[in-house]
Amino acid sequence: MGKVILVVDDSATVRKFVSASLTMQGFNVIAACDGMDALEKLPSWTFDLVITDLNMPNMDGFELIRSLRGNPQYKELPIIILSSLDDSTSIQTGKGVGASSYLMKPFSLEKIQYEVSKYISWAD
Repeated sequence: MGKVILVVDDSATVRKFVSASLTMQGFNVIAACDGMDALEKLPSWTFDLVITDLNMPNMDGFELIRSLRGNPQYKELPIIILSSLDDSTSIQTGKGVGASSYLMKPFSLEKIQYEVSKYISWAD
């Protein structure tokens, strides 16, 4: 089995675009619609990387990252924030709670590929 990436975003369009682009690169992608959905999926998979939005219902991206970082199993898991929030407070908070990278929407496929490649190798 190849590398597995969890994509968390309340926008179905963003989830589909990011998932399809990563799948075409050979990754296995699991999608979640918010932080709660992501946490429910964690026990069923061994994830190599998480890409998450910040503004989501039920549990936002900040809380999701805090939850992940609070669990020793996910302490070193690379987490990329993909958000439309471009203010310095959101960026600092994201990195402060444990995000590995912060990407702003709109984004390009190349930018996501570059960020992912910083943390995990492309699937074979």
